[in-house]
Amino acid sequence: MQNIWSQIQSQLSNTLTPGNYKVWIAPLQASVSGSAASGDLCLQLYAPTEFVALRVKERFLADIRQAACRVAGAELVVSIVCGKPEKPLPGFIPEAASQATAVKSVTVNQPSQLGLPLNFSVKPIACPDKYSFDSFVVGPSNELAYAAAKSICCEDMPDVNTLFLVSGPGLGKTHLMQAMLSNLRHERLSRCKVACLTAEEFGSRMVAAIKARDTERFKAIYRDVDVLLLEDIQFLQGKEKMQDEVLSTIKSIRDHGGRVVFSSSFLPQDLHDLDSQLASRFCSGFFAQIAPPCFETRKSIFKQKAKIHQIMLPDSVAELLAEHIQNDVRRIESCLHNLILQARMLNRDISLDLAASLLEQYSDRDEVLDFNSIVQTVCRAFGLKKEDIASKTRRSVYVSARNAIFFLARKHTDMTLAEIGRAFNRTHTTVIKGISSLEREINKGSPQGAQMQKTIELIERNSRLRV
Repeated sequence: MQNIWSQIQSQLSNTLTPGNYKVWIAPLQASVSGSAASGDLCLQLYAPTEFVALRVKERFLADIRQAACRVAGAELVVSIVCGKPEKPLPGFIPEAASQATAVKSVTVNQPSQLGLPLNFSVKPIACPDKYSFDSFVVGPSNELAYAAAKSICCEDMPDVNTLFLVSGPGLGKTHLMQAMLSNLRHERLSRCKVACLTAEEFGSRMVAAIKARDTERFKAIYRDVDVLLLEDIQFLQGKEKMQDEVLSTIKSIRDHGGRVVFSSSFLPQDLHDLDSQLASRFCSGFFAQIAPPCFETRKSIFKQKAKIHQIMLPDSVAELLAEHIQNDVRRIESCLHNLILQARMLNRDISLDLAASLLEQYSDRDEVLDFNSIVQTVCRAFGLKKEDIASKTRRSVYVSARNAIFFLARKHTDMTLAEIGRAFNRTHTTVIKGISSLEREINKGSPQGAQMQKTIELIERNSRLRV
């Protein structure tokens, strides 16, 4: 098994672009423990820096595992750390990779995928229409944002080079960002280098690069892209060094004719503690806001989502659901998913009766949540008093309850961010950070995020019952 790593490298050199192989795979060293016969074969890979280890884990771990399985004829446990092995296995650098002196000098047939966010749980290959332009339902509330996003992907629209997308939670920002990523990678600009990640992820990678003393590689990766898609830019508030690097990255991309897209749950003027030049960049491009969908759009969304599940949803059921579910697309997806599951478990057709019974849990028609009912229900859900939530303590349960109130108050009331903050002796910026933190966990799909999503839905339901 001493040449296993060189065989794996050979496999990877045929499946990866020469530039990616040269930069990320060639520097790795390896050691092997266990045996294929006993089923405990382990491949330990060693990266020269923490930054390289992080990037290889995010972008190439699945490729390495597949290549290792083909070589060894069995599943291997693959781990990646920073350091050097005591007895490294022999490796090789294929001729194609040795000729590639830098990523940007290599001409490739497939686009480079740079910096996918860590929470990118939906696999484009397995589910190509999940986040595509074709699967995005267009209506009066989002048609401008949709057209602007598509224009970013067109080579013949040089004037559209900076886009700022803004909306409340669950209205389609992430869908459009991932649709742009997919389009740029696979359809229109086959040689385009595109990076799509959250501002938080950009910051964490920058910190990792600084700790590993590998900042030049970090800068080269993001400043050389043709299109940068940066989500949740509100995370940058108050982080001066990260703002400086984002600003330098944007300037570099724009200087060589690239394009930049930002997304946020907040309007640019709502953001504080930002460098004036960076704030100017946010405001200088094309601005598109996504509003809650109208009845016809919601009906179309229900029909479209049902098709994805290979279900023909009757018009009468779609109209009933659209009439009662008005908040956001994520809630629409949850309602439809539960309706389909109930029909399958009960071995029944999807009907008006079945939909009506489900709507008792989801309906928000003609219901308005006021701030006091939200606070009362959150306090009951978390077993706390309002004074506890308004206190200065940073215990996790208090923070979670406070963030839930911030999120629900912004979603269901007309209160400004400053007014919401004053109710709990907090600043406008703290409210933004709390809402962003909660949205981030929900979007990640983590166990904590899933629990918070269920808690939010339960709180919304209970609050309406008491209005």
